[in-house]
Amino acid sequence: MNILLTAAIILLVCVISSKVLYKFGIPTLIIFLAIGMFMGSDGPGGIYFKDPILARDLCNIGLLFIIFSGGFGTSWETAKPVAFSAGILATLGVVLTAFAIGAFAHYILGFPWVHGMLLGSIVSSTDAAAVFSILRSKKLNLKNGLAPMLEMESGSNDPMAYMLTTIFLGIITGEAHNIWILLANQIVIGVLAGAIIGKLAVWLINHINLDIDGLYSIIAIAIVLLSYSSADLLSGNGFLAAYITGLIMGNSRIVHKISLVRFFDGVSWLMQIFLFFILGLLVFPSILRSIILPGVGTALFIIFIARPLAVFPILSLFKRTKEEKLLVSWVGFRGAASVVFATYPLTKGLMMADEIFNIVFFVGLLSVLIQGTLFIPIAKRLGLVEDGESVLRTFTDYSGEIYAELLEIKILENSSFAKKAIMDIDIPKDISFVLIRRMGRMITPRETTIIEAGDIIMMAGDPKALLQIEAEAIQIKK
Repeated sequence: MNILLTAAIILLVCVISSKVLYKFGIPTLIIFLAIGMFMGSDGPGGIYFKDPILARDLCNIGLLFIIFSGGFGTSWETAKPVAFSAGILATLGVVLTAFAIGAFAHYILGFPWVHGMLLGSIVSSTDAAAVFSILRSKKLNLKNGLAPMLEMESGSNDPMAYMLTTIFLGIITGEAHNIWILLANQIVIGVLAGAIIGKLAVWLINHINLDIDGLYSIIAIAIVLLSYSSADLLSGNGFLAAYITGLIMGNSRIVHKISLVRFFDGVSWLMQIFLFFILGLLVFPSILRSIILPGVGTALFIIFIARPLAVFPILSLFKRTKEEKLLVSWVGFRGAASVVFATYPLTKGLMMADEIFNIVFFVGLLSVLIQGTLFIPIAKRLGLVEDGESVLRTFTDYSGEIYAELLEIKILENSSFAKKAIMDIDIPKDISFVLIRRMGRMITPRETTIIEAGDIIMMAGDPKALLQIEAEAIQIKK
């Protein structure tokens, strides 16, 4: 089959199926994985893909944009009250999880200690993308700042998992460096590179004044690549640099910000489709039978023991309730990062690389399927769903009480809005008048402001409501 036609069909199936899966609360990552297996060498698609080095390089690029997007879309104002606790979960929590899984792999699965720790490191970070896709689709939020905590934890814990993976992989292959120097370089250089490039990026985007709006997305892509490569060149953590750059850019005043946030939201989902598709291709179902018990056992251990062992003591320091600890423990999805890091042992040709990769497959599959499907029912049962609030408040493209779009309307002479004060115009409460342009002047709208024929008014609100208002605004007066 033509490769472009195949790619088109895969993307369309992934996107369209997401609408069906949303209704049942099942994360869409499952369909990405299933299609990869379907198209693989053991499936009807018959695509043979067994190049771990190419897979690693491609997956690194995908993970890079996912991590940047996580920082770019996180609202620091919302996340600030829970930033410290999220930071501890993203660092110490990752270490505790890795050691718990390493012990399980050693004592239960019979792995050598170092190989067990390598497995633990690979699956030690969380991926909350599926959680937020469910919350968005259901227009729900979580109480007590849990949503921004989970978003910030999942967006910032991949660098720690990457460092642990690098350390234990180096020990196994004999390429180990001084661990403390390596950690210091990775963190310090990563943070500095990310902060410097983030600040420079904000200045550049605000001052370059491009004539073509679409080029701002190209600049942003270049900034992502520059942030990662600069830190990596200096022996720092490129993923951490990308996250810091995204966090700074996303929480600064920059032109075309909303369009950039949505652009990277789409890119992030495309990269996740790509990563889980690659995972499906690399997995050979015919040889999975021998690894079913270790894979399922590891997945269940992470869900019910390793994640709670890391979460409960950390959140106890912050006086979180038992219900909150239970929910955060449950939201420990393993996703894109685990897929990427699982390719690293394959590139080194380690003896247990295939076994580790196949275990990661089961961990990702069961984590998303079990935890994702039951997430909303458990959150409601624990009483932690915020009534009437959307999770979109967590993101930087959020505005006011709704997920806002902008609409410009030119008021004609016979418009039903003409000669009326704003307070007398019947529109929903969550629709706002943002600006009025009248004969070249900009007017800040107030309730008593009279709308005149020839005015160009800008309104913000829900897209469907805005379309209805536009239809009403151009109606002829009776």
